[in-house]
Amino acid sequence: MIRKIIDLTLHAGRMDAEHALALADFFSHRSDVLDRASLAVREGGSPTDPADDELPREMMRLMEAACEIRARRSGDIIRYSPKVFIPLTRLCRDVCHYCTFAKSPSKLQAPYLSLEEVIDIARRGAQAGCTEALFTLGDRPELRYRAAREALAKMGFASTIDYLVHAARRVHEESGLLPHVNPGLMNDDELVRLREVCVSAGLMLESTSMRLCEKGGPHYGSPDKDPARRLDVLERAGRIALPFTTGILIGIGETRIERIESLLAIRDIDDQYHHIQEVIVQNFRAKAGTPMATAPEPSLADHLWTIAMARLVFGPRISVQAPPNLRLGSLHRLLAAGLDDWGGVSPLTPDHVNPERAWPHLSTLEGITEAAGHSLVPRLGLHPEYVQEGDRWIAAGLRRAVSAHSDGEGFGRESLWYAGSARHPPPAFPAPGIAARRSKELDEILFRSEAGQALDEDDIVALFAVRGGQVKALCEAADRRRRRRCGDEVGYVVNRNINYTNICTFKCRFCAFSKGAPGTSSRGVPYDLDLNEIARRTREAWERGATEICLQGGIHPGYDGETYLAICRAVKEAAPDVHIHAFSPLEIWQGARSSDLDLPQYLGSLRKAGLGSLPGTAAEVLDDEVRERICPDKIRTAQWFEVMRIAHRIGLRTTATIMFGHLDRYRHWARHLIGLRGLAARSGGFTEFVPLPFVHEQSPLYLRGEARRGPTLREAVLMHAVARLVLDPHIVNIQASWVKLGPEGMRLALAAGANDAGGTLMNESITKAAGADFGQEMPPERMESIILGAGRIPVQRTTLYRRAPAKRRERSFSAPALSEPIPTPSGSHRSHESAEPRIRSQAGRCAG
Repeated sequence: MIRKIIDLTLHAGRMDAEHALALADFFSHRSDVLDRASLAVREGGSPTDPADDELPREMMRLMEAACEIRARRSGDIIRYSPKVFIPLTRLCRDVCHYCTFAKSPSKLQAPYLSLEEVIDIARRGAQAGCTEALFTLGDRPELRYRAAREALAKMGFASTIDYLVHAARRVHEESGLLPHVNPGLMNDDELVRLREVCVSAGLMLESTSMRLCEKGGPHYGSPDKDPARRLDVLERAGRIALPFTTGILIGIGETRIERIESLLAIRDIDDQYHHIQEVIVQNFRAKAGTPMATAPEPSLADHLWTIAMARLVFGPRISVQAPPNLRLGSLHRLLAAGLDDWGGVSPLTPDHVNPERAWPHLSTLEGITEAAGHSLVPRLGLHPEYVQEGDRWIAAGLRRAVSAHSDGEGFGRESLWYAGSARHPPPAFPAPGIAARRSKELDEILFRSEAGQALDEDDIVALFAVRGGQVKALCEAADRRRRRRCGDEVGYVVNRNINYTNICTFKCRFCAFSKGAPGTSSRGVPYDLDLNEIARRTREAWERGATEICLQGGIHPGYDGETYLAICRAVKEAAPDVHIHAFSPLEIWQGARSSDLDLPQYLGSLRKAGLGSLPGTAAEVLDDEVRERICPDKIRTAQWFEVMRIAHRIGLRTTATIMFGHLDRYRHWARHLIGLRGLAARSGGFTEFVPLPFVHEQSPLYLRGEARRGPTLREAVLMHAVARLVLDPHIVNIQASWVKLGPEGMRLALAAGANDAGGTLMNESITKAAGADFGQEMPPERMESIILGAGRIPVQRTTLYRRAPAKRRERSFSAPALSEPIPTPSGSHRSHESAEPRIRSQAGRCAG
């Protein structure tokens, strides 16, 4: 019977109600099976305890099936939420017979935490890296205690939930944490108000058994534990799309059939609204001083059976969770039963409901999870499936914070690091003690890559999604490929960036550099360098050992094709031997359009004027689904590739970039890399690929609450590693941007497939305008020190990856300080057209 039911369940994706109740009945009448299981899985032991092999076949089949269903949910990922517990009040009108959380007013210093105390806990949690503020409190204590009513009235609130709404809002405003609330029963009005200030809410069902509410039962005298009333709250939350947590408490007198009935009742409600994020299977722990102090606790085998059944009942849609501090010696066994979430774990506050059970240290939890073949991944109080559908599930006032705390899959950020910032140096990565580990899927992908097969979109998405020990394995594979292809040398070029104007008529929604058309800017002083200043900066750079001048700027309404030609001529007159690396595909497209030339003709004229190569900027993410949202009036993906294809055809080499980590997803990154690989394989014209992590701080897209806080450190490093495997051998050089990553981040990228450190820059305005702490200059002495510190060999190179001439290298060291740049005020030397460029509407004219 069990084998047939399991086969049907695996085929359907979840167990139907009749089969679940039949298995509960079977195990209820076969106590010998769980008795033998209890002997086999003793509390504690090691992850490789051979006693596991002695589990009864029936239990093993259930647990194996549960693990197979779990893998369909999120592969090898095990989730947890880094959070702080805020016990707003420990007063409660209920008298659950197992509870030590609830206290009488005489045993408390104050009926409620003050708002100052609440905010202090939240701020300390944010500093410790938490993202969730879990409000734990008793159920409507004002209905029982005068002290609660008086305290609320003194603070100006009519009810505990009124105070909770206010406290949750202030916590979010003051700390940035995302509130999750567990206030007990809630009516419609309360649910609606709480949805505006919290990302999720919770209410443990515990059990649907009314027996437990009768005299002598654990819920006797607790009116809020009526199962029908609690199920009603779950349904009301679903109607308003409030993501919800619930669960069952096992071992308090319920039968196994009643457990399954409880799980099925939860499932029936979720089938209507799909708002149940997670179901907790919590084991009763007897506590001294309670009426149930001597009651027997559920065995580990009983707990494993219930977890496995919960996974089979809910299928892959809902997380199944068990608190790790309540089975601290047996976490590997809980994983083997199909659990996929550890729930909230706090580095700061105790479990106020089970204060005698300390949280495991995160490093311990990660080690156990990794040893069991899984990756421990932080999530928010909102699970990633809900983050990715934020318009439906998240109140408008909370969406910006959710995005800021999220990574590209909707999980939480692993650290406080973000691109461009020196305030939070990258932590050790991957975490110390985490061994390289390959799942079957990763092993197969890496095998195909090593065999020279082109990885497809799904393969690349899977590579970006690896976590934990698999990140280490992937980075090691990329680094081996780099060593075979490029050796241990790390190149860098002595160059100067000249951003000749910050005036731009395009409306890129991420850009903090552009100042708009003359006279329209409210974000700083617009400038437009004259040719004399461009020449002066060029001469100065040449005297300081530069071999390259990199030129880029906004699309000025007064620029035409001749403007870019004049810039090239001015640079060459100032330093005839310098290499001009200039003009993104957007500028090329605009120059050709305004000159009434096709692309080959215009690129040819630029080459004659001295242009040596093109930067592959303006790419952002080469997927029009993303471009439509972040740069709707910019050239499309096909137009970007068309400029590059023609440049390569006429002999101009180019770089390629990606600006990632805003509102894009891993699939967009995969399409970007596949597009680059396709052109590179045909033309061989790309010199390097440069990942550019999104710098968020001053970006309008972020400030409007529409973007993430740039890529996580894991994502930033993986972009280099995945690019090495996907683009090899067609794009040989993978560059690490010290401007975006900082020196420490650059070292991490150099250990993950990168072989180039980019330019020394001398000046850089675009990233600085976005809020980065880096970007002005990385002198050769410092650059080589960083490269040597990474165990690699520094090589000063030219733009086209030849070794820099000895005299140029010699001059670049101990160069004199730069003189103060002289910005030319807007409108001082060029006439400006009033019409904005119509890039997309003129596409036919520019194609060639």
